[in-house]
Amino acid sequence: MTRKPALGCLLEIVETLVLTLIIFWVIQSFVAQPYRVQQQSMEHTLEPDQYVLVDKLTPRFDPYKRGDIVVFDPPPTWLQAQGQPYIKRVIGIGGDTIQIHDGAVFVDEVKLSEDSYLYAENGQTQPTDDLARVGTWVVPPGQLFLMGDHRANSTDSRVGGPVDVGRVIGRAWLRYWPIDTFTVLQTPSHPELATPSP
Repeated sequence: MTRKPALGCLLEIVETLVLTLIIFWVIQSFVAQPYRVQQQSMEHTLEPDQYVLVDKLTPRFDPYKRGDIVVFDPPPTWLQAQGQPYIKRVIGIGGDTIQIHDGAVFVDEVKLSEDSYLYAENGQTQPTDDLARVGTWVVPPGQLFLMGDHRANSTDSRVGGPVDVGRVIGRAWLRYWPIDTFTVLQTPSHPELATPSP
């Protein structure tokens, strides 16, 4: 008499574990997944060993915008450690012309206001055209121009060119660890790029 209830209990435990794993897999694959920051290229916005939650759902109906922080698989031509994903900021979207000169980034000939997130030392933001990485790029449709906030310490689109949207895993939207750094990651609106109404 005791074997049937014991077997029934074991089956319930197995069913619960399988269902839990399926739910976890669905969430990780289609909704959100954690990501540990391993590079220094997003300092001081994101520091190494902080954890962010990557939104994989909303980009399916809300395209990536300038200012979004994204996690992506870098193209083979980019330097990468052990195949780890990268995390960078979207600077340009398909159709944009990106120019870097005079220590600043220009999108369609408009200087991008970046003081709110660029790496700074002693209150001074770092010029973007360091290491002679200056030039002009036209971002093809379906691609993104990505750069780190710590420009002197970032392998990004200045070297490897724009990245296909298909390589993007998702949008980083929440920093949750360490707990004292818990915050929603804000996307700058860049009103300087808004088209003036006629």
